[in-house]
Amino acid sequence: MSCWQTISDYAFRSLGYGERLLPREDFTLCQQFTLIGSGMIWNVYFGLIALLTGFFLATAVAMGKASSNRLIRKPSEWFIFLFRGSPLFIQFFFAYFFFLSLKSQYAFFDPFTSAAVGAAIVLFLNTAAYSGEIFYGALQSIPKGDTEAADAYGFSGWAKFRKITWPTMLRLAWPAYTNEAIFLFHSTTLVFFSGFPAWQQRGDALYYASYFADKTFNPFVPYPILAGYFILATLVIITVMGAINRRLNRHLPQDVRPRMRFRTPAIR
Repeated sequence: MSCWQTISDYAFRSLGYGERLLPREDFTLCQQFTLIGSGMIWNVYFGLIALLTGFFLATAVAMGKASSNRLIRKPSEWFIFLFRGSPLFIQFFFAYFFFLSLKSQYAFFDPFTSAAVGAAIVLFLNTAAYSGEIFYGALQSIPKGDTEAADAYGFSGWAKFRKITWPTMLRLAWPAYTNEAIFLFHSTTLVFFSGFPAWQQRGDALYYASYFADKTFNPFVPYPILAGYFILATLVIITVMGAINRRLNRHLPQDVRPRMRFRTPAIR
């Protein structure tokens, strides 16, 4: 079988299209690159869904935590504490069996037991909690002079938030938020190793890398391939987030613009 035929058969195998059975012997590099790359579709899906939706909840949670109203502030604080204080792996495990128990009573929750929906919800809530804390810290760091200037110009309420508070918060939080986006993407590898099953062997990149490692008894081929895919994806994230960071800071002189710094976060 040629490499092009392998790509044709397995490129979308993780979504259920193409060859139904996984290769069982005579594994080639092309098969490993193709299937692990096919699994990356799930990682990209989980990362994008969680990041795009979690961004808005994170903003709301940050504003809630900064609120002077106790009824708004306390739920926001507990939400952040709950999802930052418990391991992501346990959150996946608990969510799957929670949705499974609901499914037994209400058919509506049947889709929630699939990784496509249930795991995406967990990642959405998890990144919203981490990002909410980042945004809250940025809110606390907004220079007092900026808000006083906004008041002097007559800004208040929604107009003040949209034109002054929110853009300044994003500008201050963006480097740390970029780190969160990278780590969130890496965290997607936990989905199919937690409670959520890979139905019909439709898993993510780590699922297929582990499959080849188990079958060949040689982890030094599939796992470096997996790492290479994630490095390429990380470079894309850095490029996109860096462009947004430059856009947010376009009004500042070049010598005072914050630089993107990437740090390894603590284990979730």
